Amino acid sequence: MSDVVYDQREVRRSRYAVAAVFAVHGAVTGSFATRVPWIQDHASVSPGQLGLALAFPAIGASVAMPLAGSVSHRFGARAALRGLISLWTLALVLPALAPNLVTLCAALFVYGATAGMADVAMNALGVEIENRLDKSIMSGLHGMWSAGALIGSAAGTLAAHLGSDARLHHALAAVTLTLLGVAACQWVLDLRPTEDEEPPPRFALPPKSALLIGAIGFCAVFAEGASLDWSAVYLRDVLDSSAGVAAACTTGFALTMAIGRFAGDAVVDRFGPVRTVRVSGVLAALGALLVVVAQSAAVAMTGFALLGLGIAVVVPLCFAAAGRSGPNPSQAIAGVATITYTSGLIAPSAIGTVADATSLVTSFVLVTVLTCGVAAFAGVLRTSGRQSGGKVAPADAKVPDPRP
Repeated sequence: MSDVVYDQREVRRSRYAVAAVFAVHGAVTGSFATRVPWIQDHASVSPGQLGLALAFPAIGASVAMPLAGSVSHRFGARAALRGLISLWTLALVLPALAPNLVTLCAALFVYGATAGMADVAMNALGVEIENRLDKSIMSGLHGMWSAGALIGSAAGTLAAHLGSDARLHHALAAVTLTLLGVAACQWVLDLRPTEDEEPPPRFALPPKSALLIGAIGFCAVFAEGASLDWSAVYLRDVLDSSAGVAAACTTGFALTMAIGRFAGDAVVDRFGPVRTVRVSGVLAALGALLVVVAQSAAVAMTGFALLGLGIAVVVPLCFAAAGRSGPNPSQAIAGVATITYTSGLIAPSAIGTVADATSLVTSFVLVTVLTCGVAAFAGVLRTSGRQSGGKVAPADAKVPDPRP
């Protein structure tokens, strides 16, 4: 990327702008998730057909994410992020318009493709800002995503409670979030490739470094998906808890995960990414083990809370490590994102398959093993330091014009 020197005020301002983009991205996800029942009824699809359709966002993301690096190289980081986040927010309207299974699958493919490319662009820019600030910010950025998702889901819950048409709800949300995303992008660093920097391939397989880092992200996202989708079922079916207690368990998991992300940057700056992820993996494994051995709802809820706290910082640190693992950060981040999206896709069904064959308790033995893997292989996140394409200048430094 460009070796333009930015002063600290610009870099800090860009950090907050990218944080806002993360929140916008999360708000789209939260807005969509709360209206899935309405979308199912409107498209007249069965539960099995809905499950098939809901695989298409991950498929679309996996196909499109490797293209994000080429887009950023061609248009520059600011324009690329502005365009990709706008495509993602506007894609929110598509699923609610689908009248049948085929159109719903197509809409969700586009929805996922735009989500994945925007995801790569904002994470790549976040890593670059982290490098220029020389302190951890990725965990907090992902915390902002979680906050955005909570806000979007709260608004969607209210819309569903009022019985509003999801087409109208999503149209209004899309316009609002697009305006917010575009406004935030005005303040991000306008990073551009140097003249001698070769453009990345339009489509490339993940580099080897991304595979190793992505393996840790895979384990963490598997545990996240299993907990979000199955924690309430676990308390209801295994521990005979009430519906209210079961729902509170899922909320508690999401809350501790958000808290862990907002607190994570200070911990990473104090102890470093490897030690932080190693301890986080141990904490998550302890939580999963508590879930497995729990004989009461209180113990299981404590276990799920520890799981959320333990895996909170893992994926943000995987993205940060990927962005510093080679000459092409976007390609490496796209590789890690593809692996984690795949994990999120297969986790819920894998838990269900194991539960059908054995028991739901056995399914969470698998989660325990995977969280142990996070702790065991945390060393692959070790990097030689925060290297950036540019240096941070004093606040009163004269800054070259970044425009070509």
